[in-house]
Amino acid sequence: MKRLLFAAIALLFLSFTVKTSTKLPSVHQFKIEGLEGGTIDFKKYKGKKILIVNTASKCGYTPQYEELQALYEKYKDKLVVIGVPANNFGGQEPGTNAEIKAFCSGTYKVTFPMTTKVSVKGDDMCELYQWLTNKAKNGVLDAEVKWNFNKFLLNENGELIAYFPSKVKPMSEEITGKL
Repeated sequence: MKRLLFAAIALLFLSFTVKTSTKLPSVHQFKIEGLEGGTIDFKKYKGKKILIVNTASKCGYTPQYEELQALYEKYKDKLVVIGVPANNFGGQEPGTNAEIKAFCSGTYKVTFPMTTKVSVKGDDMCELYQWLTNKAKNGVLDAEVKWNFNKFLLNENGELIAYFPSKVKPMSEEITGKL
């Protein structure tokens, strides 16, 4: 009887341990084509926080590129910013990948990684944004990308920890306080 009771307690403990130690899904599973050519492999950023931002060159929020670059430079030892150009809102990113690259590097001196232009909303939403916006996939929250310069912050393990709408500036305490 004692053995049976001990076995039941051990099994219950093991079951609890397995359930509570399950890791959240990670962004490190993704690869996406880079604006500079090649592939952005999110595994490369294990150990750093990641701020993923959907961007556009002709938006009222476009000046946020300046703060995104400042954030990237200030915290580059522990954070990577990844820009994701998208033309989902008001046709505000109409350019080709080459035009986007020239605009970002020429106008805002952007040096942080950027992806090629993708869709961040709708039926043709890229796989990365399907993951970022769906709690069933990311394990944390459902989010709707409502405009350009929405921001997703991930921890060092690639787990989603926060979502910020366009109006939250990159150098705001809301973001820097989580770094």
